[in-house]
Amino acid sequence: MKEIISIFKKSAEIKLKFAEENAAKIERVVGVIVNALHEGGKILLFGNGGSAADAQHIAAEFVNRYLLDREPFAALALTTDTSILTSISNDINFEEIFSRQIAALGKKNDIAWGITTSGNSRNMIRAFEVSVELGLTTIGFTGKDGGTVASLADYNFNVDADSTPRIQETHITLAHVFCELVEKRMHTGWKK
Repeated sequence: MKEIISIFKKSAEIKLKFAEENAAKIERVVGVIVNALHEGGKILLFGNGGSAADAQHIAAEFVNRYLLDREPFAALALTTDTSILTSISNDINFEEIFSRQIAALGKKNDIAWGITTSGNSRNMIRAFEVSVELGLTTIGFTGKDGGTVASLADYNFNVDADSTPRIQETHITLAHVFCELVEKRMHTGWKK
């Protein structure tokens, strides 16, 4: 019982500390996302492993709905098309699986949103490099020290923790906060 309570407490402590340190930046980035969607942009989400699943989860929340019945918001997880992922991995290399898709699909007013617990995976770094070259707004969800991705993202949200599960738990909570606030702002016609 004590071990279970301890795990929950640690997760809650990390999330609360993160929220206190990042609330103002979260509000700013909500405005950035709302403005991008108002301008016809889309959100391109990507990550590896559990972060790939989170990218798909968040894309679904934007496209379908989060809490409100409303119009769909343009979002796409770059982790879902196995033919694209395997052809790029086979014909070019695994480092290009997200960057190649961003080069094909990314345009002005789009947001490249990468989720990575280390910030150092080569395919994540390449995705951010190409996004920067193309002029997309970049959002990073990182952990530990933020890695290379932290220095490439326009807006980086780093969870200062070493535990991958605690980082991922904070990432998905943060993503849900973005979904809820963007949905409310879009629903009321709010602009930054």
